[in-house]
Amino acid sequence: MNSDKHKLLTFSATSFLFLISLAAAFDFLDPNGKIEIKWDVMYWTADGYVATVTITNSQTYRHITSPGWTLGWVWAKGEVIWSMQGAEATDQGDCSSSTFTGTIPHSCKRDPSVVDLLPGAPYNRQVAMCCKGGVLTSWGQDPSSAVSAFQLTVGHSGSSNKTVRLPKNFTLNGPGLGYTCSQAKIVPPSAFYSSDGRRKTNALMTWNVTCSYSQFLASQTPTCCVSMSSFYNSKVTPCKACACGCQEETACILTESDLQSITELNAPTNDSAPLVQCTTHNCPIQVHWHVKENYKGYWRVKITISNLNYRLNYSQWTLVVEHPNFNNTVEVYSFVYKPLTPFISKNDTALFHGLKSFNDVLLQAGPNGNVHSEIIFQKDSTFTLEHGWAFPQKVYFDGDECVMPSPDSYPFLPNLANANPILLSTLACIFLPIFFTLLS
Repeated sequence: MNSDKHKLLTFSATSFLFLISLAAAFDFLDPNGKIEIKWDVMYWTADGYVATVTITNSQTYRHITSPGWTLGWVWAKGEVIWSMQGAEATDQGDCSSSTFTGTIPHSCKRDPSVVDLLPGAPYNRQVAMCCKGGVLTSWGQDPSSAVSAFQLTVGHSGSSNKTVRLPKNFTLNGPGLGYTCSQAKIVPPSAFYSSDGRRKTNALMTWNVTCSYSQFLASQTPTCCVSMSSFYNSKVTPCKACACGCQEETACILTESDLQSITELNAPTNDSAPLVQCTTHNCPIQVHWHVKENYKGYWRVKITISNLNYRLNYSQWTLVVEHPNFNNTVEVYSFVYKPLTPFISKNDTALFHGLKSFNDVLLQAGPNGNVHSEIIFQKDSTFTLEHGWAFPQKVYFDGDECVMPSPDSYPFLPNLANANPILLSTLACIFLPIFFTLLS
């Protein structure tokens, strides 16, 4: 009885953790967003096969930035990689076995890690859609740049559909943690069409792996925060204190002159930990929402994104904002705007990214480490400046949710009791004579 109870408790705990991981990975704004890894066996060899591996980023607003993706797996029965095109294994491993009397494999590791080749790689090492330095844009920005591919020749493997063994335990870093990958699953063979569309060929065998992102797994602390201001109140609502964790001043940059003493900035490093300006919130990215003007039938907002991270240029950044008035967007300046409608019943979410070759790269912290845009909305029956309605409900930068200020700290709309007495007396001097003239 105790044994059965123990098994039940173990099963329940395991199931609970599994459900938590699923919930953490599910994105309500992008329910179908994932990264799909597809292996197409193109032909068999004497001791294995040649396969084309395609990585497709179908996430609407989350991309993989420099230094790019790293794909890993574990071979099922001691396979080797004889050669690769379009990518390379980071470690050759121990290839000193006596079985390699002629050609030495590209990689003999049982758990290889593969990275994309850099742009400008020699032509004889390239394949179609390769060599982007591992950078994949989000599908919502540019589908043509959201796909990467490479080719590998596998040996010491099965050489037929019945004898080949699928790799296991896939991992994807993009470039940091956060992605969890499924086991490989055999699917119907991929179809390929000639350039004129008249001939169709098929892969000999195809298997898929799906990787999902979780911000909870990617970082222990948030990566961005939101601050607010408005034309009708001099109060600026700052980012929450310690929004991205608290740290000592020795772990951040107080002044630009301090950079000269940080030698690690000039040294190659794989450490993706941010080195940020010293602020009360300690966030690498700050998004500021300013209600700028109020017209009769329209109102205007200014959005500023500031990079406070001295270690990273945010190439091809994305910004997602939830606000009920996006259904009445009239004009967006400096940013590319695309409505996101995960729920057909409402259009309250917007995707922004930079204009190509203008502001698509958010530079490192410093005087040029910011980009901004202005948005004009048309008013409707729901418009109000009261109770914080003019401010966003949620903000995401590069797919990670930003920390919002507390609602009670939003810039409030002044009432007559709090209004400027000088302004009130001036208005009275203007309108009272007119009022008495009309009465007479």
